[in-house]
Amino acid sequence: MKKNYLLSFLFILLLGITSCQKDDDGGPSVKYTNLTEATSFLSRSAGELKTYVSVAGIDIPTDRFIYNVDIYKITYETTYKGQTITASGVVILPDTEEKVSMISFQHGTIASNAEAPSSSSLQSTSLILYAAMASPGFITVVPDFIGFGASKEVLHPYYVKEATATAVVDALKAAHQLAQQEGIKFDTQLFLAGYSQGGYATMAAQQSIENNPLDGFDLLASFPSSGGYDVKGMQEYFFGLETYDNPFFLAYVALAYQNYYDWTEPLSNFFNEPYATEIPTLFDGSKSGGQINEELSYTITDLVQSDLLENIDSNPDYQYLVDGFNDNGLTDWIPTVKTYMFHGTADVTVPYQNSVDSYNKLIENGTPTSVLSLTPLEGFTHYTGVVPYVEAFVPLLLEYQ
Repeated sequence: MKKNYLLSFLFILLLGITSCQKDDDGGPSVKYTNLTEATSFLSRSAGELKTYVSVAGIDIPTDRFIYNVDIYKITYETTYKGQTITASGVVILPDTEEKVSMISFQHGTIASNAEAPSSSSLQSTSLILYAAMASPGFITVVPDFIGFGASKEVLHPYYVKEATATAVVDALKAAHQLAQQEGIKFDTQLFLAGYSQGGYATMAAQQSIENNPLDGFDLLASFPSSGGYDVKGMQEYFFGLETYDNPFFLAYVALAYQNYYDWTEPLSNFFNEPYATEIPTLFDGSKSGGQINEELSYTITDLVQSDLLENIDSNPDYQYLVDGFNDNGLTDWIPTVKTYMFHGTADVTVPYQNSVDSYNKLIENGTPTSVLSLTPLEGFTHYTGVVPYVEAFVPLLLEYQ
């Protein structure tokens, strides 16, 4: 299974076009053609993965780790602002002739290229965890997101719903194609999961897939955790604080929206100096979020322009900004696929209340409680809640096998 694939120019021309053929069982088989390259760079045995996860103290059913896995770096064609670009990520294939399902795991907020999944070191804890998800019998997909890896020349569209969902959906298509090329039998069953920004990306992809079903995929469940689904609510939370532990989040959203929507308003409308001038230089892919934080102020009134703080909802000059927050929110729809939300109750980085408010809005919209649930991770913060989330959702995922 260790091969390097560089698709022909013909396949690139056929980007996004699918065709139906007959598989070995005589049924229809969808063919996607947006994968451009796949390189297998690491293999792990089921035994190794059991050991790694047990030593890490993560309480998930390691007895279900039964397949060795092969880890690939992939590049694939996607769209950004109406243009075709190349994005990247990681796909992990279980080594089996049995039919298997697929899960896409969306990572949390990153700012540097070195943090992208496709840039992970061979001993990366995250990479080991992704591989462990594949061992029970899941094709595991981990998109870098636009702005990292192969698309690092593009500013990451942070909390932009459309661009986020598109990158995930096209990664799924590319993984589908890779699985076919490697003789892995995909049973069409799809699952989505992710933490922090990855929780937001998971719900964005879920909404997109529910609205525009993918040929050859049957989305069965989604497991978003600790995301800022109500983007306007996140802004209101930030503006109500005296200090905030991750000011780069605010700068990230403003810069990403300005870039994605081609806003002509200067960042000095949002931020005080010297930050308004410095912010564009901080998100060049060389700095982590922590490093960017050190260049900003943790005091909201020092960082954010006073008129914006006081008048964002009353001054019509800021309506475009309010519209941007509302348009990228994920509370104005009705999920129909089983959705398991999780969030740490002590989270003040992406507040637990945001998930409560989002859950309540989705229920008010008409989502049945049999479809949507919110599980509080009692006492856990944004940073300590990752492992409890994994320990909570993985057993639920395995129930679908």
